[in-house]
Amino acid sequence: MSQDNLLVIEQDAIPLILSDTIKIATFNLFNYLEPPFAFYDFERIYTAEQWQKKQNWIAEYLIEYKPDVIGFQEVFSPESLKILVAAHGYGYFEVVDEAEVIDDFICRSPVVAIASRYPITHIEAVVPDKELAVSMGLKDDFTFSRQPLRATIELPHIGECDCYVVHFKSKRPMIEHENNDNDESRTQTIIQTLKAEVTGSWGSSIQRGSEAALLLMSIIERREKTGLPMMLMGDFNDSLSDGVLAHLLTGSLRFISESESDVILAKYRLKDTWDLYQATDNCAEMAHRTPTHYYGMKKSVLDYILLSCEFDAQYHSSLFEVSEHDTYDRHLINPSFERDSQSTDHGIVCITLALRA
Repeated sequence: MSQDNLLVIEQDAIPLILSDTIKIATFNLFNYLEPPFAFYDFERIYTAEQWQKKQNWIAEYLIEYKPDVIGFQEVFSPESLKILVAAHGYGYFEVVDEAEVIDDFICRSPVVAIASRYPITHIEAVVPDKELAVSMGLKDDFTFSRQPLRATIELPHIGECDCYVVHFKSKRPMIEHENNDNDESRTQTIIQTLKAEVTGSWGSSIQRGSEAALLLMSIIERREKTGLPMMLMGDFNDSLSDGVLAHLLTGSLRFISESESDVILAKYRLKDTWDLYQATDNCAEMAHRTPTHYYGMKKSVLDYILLSCEFDAQYHSSLFEVSEHDTYDRHLINPSFERDSQSTDHGIVCITLALRA
């Protein structure tokens, strides 16, 4: 981009470059924990060399792709991450929760974080509505498995925008069968394990789907109150086409015509950036979507960025459109031990928003 398309202003003595493009990324860091702390059990501690290698790998991504706003997941050491990203131009960094520490040095329950080159004007934890939770058949003390955050960021041209970062409940079964009965036959063990697998997996699905529904209700309520543009990014731990998350992309209302529904929902609807990219002139043809996670032979898209209508080129009043959609996955499909041994088990999704003419 030429200098003619850039505007430099001063805000709180921090020079900001207002570009015609904005890059947004979601980045699962995979056990980002500074030694000598351990993640999940006492043997899982990075050596000094491994930790530096992980730091370098993250830094190399930031240098190459230069996202302006990044939603992070699996953060155990937010202070270390804040220092790392600050060295690469991210003057704004926030978390709303902290990891749990047991036995003095073993950590679990990592948190989400957000980093930005542009000012974060407000930060808040998203909490579920108790009355809605009860109406859904949940307990009134229902909580998210990982605390989502909402950061209001002052973005170029569009002004304040609400950016949500999430890490929904994983598919790991919530119930596990422990065989403590020496007299239990192999058949009995298999049956009990099957029961735990089925019920535990469904329990995780209930938690994940409930998190998505209650988060969406909070997003809608906030949108009604402020009218600010919205972004939702993170590790969804499931496909958006799956039943328990499908309501995040609500496209119609029952008993209302499609045309009327479009008008009513336009303000509140979130759209997958992949679909928005496919609908623009920047995408010459329908391309294959790159998976963001591999488990054995199974590949999945688990990491997403969703946007409100202000970023939809098909919406008459939109200011930006999705001009690029990239999934960084070299470390997953063609890994090098020297380069990638301390990377992450997820692909990194990064989109480019271009100001519409």
